[in-house]
Amino acid sequence: MKELLRTNDLVLLSRLEALFAERDLRLFVADAHMSATEGSVGFLPRRVMVVDDEEAEARALIVEAGLAEFLPDA
Repeated sequence: MKELLRTNDLVLLSRLEALFAERDLRLFVADAHMSATEGSVGFLPRRVMVVDDEEAEARALIVEAGLAEFLPDA
């Protein structure tokens, strides 16, 4: 799996999940349940992960959706 981005923005995560579902792309949000260990403060970012062979399509989808600012510089 490849990491696309890290974020604490739950709205962004929800948007990405919806976008990926529309295109039948597989998305995994790592560290989604870390709030239990951090005391629900939300300082640990969630990692948005995709299957290796879908990385290019996933990045293109994020750019197409106008969310390129959230992708780290490659």
